[in-house]
Amino acid sequence: MGGPARLARSLPAARPPAARTPVVLLVVVLLGGGLIGLLVLNSALSEGSFKLADLQKQTKNLTDQEQALQRDIDAYSAPDALQRRARELGMVPGGDPAFLGPDGTVKGVPGAAPSPAPEPAALTAPAAPAPLTPADALAPTAPPSALPSQPQGGLPPFAPAAVPPAPPAAPQPTPTPTPGR
Repeated sequence: MGGPARLARSLPAARPPAARTPVVLLVVVLLGGGLIGLLVLNSALSEGSFKLADLQKQTKNLTDQEQALQRDIDAYSAPDALQRRARELGMVPGGDPAFLGPDGTVKGVPGAAPSPAPEPAALTAPAAPAPLTPADALAPTAPPSALPSQPQGGLPPFAPAAVPPAPPAAPQPTPTPTPGR
């Protein structure tokens, strides 16, 4: 009979059962916090993707606008467009250039710019004839040979007026460098 008592002495005393409530509560809090964290992270990522899509759309619109403006610049910068606009503003091509060297010498002979030629008058369609009345129909008309063939100036009516040539440019004196300066 000493068997079970001896056996009870050799085994350590049984512990009271541990409380499971704190462990279960800790696991639930960790799982809930993880789920809330994932939800916040997911909503932040989706908000970022919406912002990215908006910025990409805005970038595309701005790129299209930039290309349209570049096409306008290219069209206005074309030589024929610049020449046409300069003529509209009354500009004329420049004369012969002269260059000033670093030592003060003038290279080349400057020439005056030609004066602008007057624009030919716009051709207009003849006015519509007035309706004839019985009195006009009976009035005598002049024969075609009696009409003047040229205006009083002696030039045909469609010829532009002659422009007097520009006076020749006087040569500029060549400046000499001053020693010591």
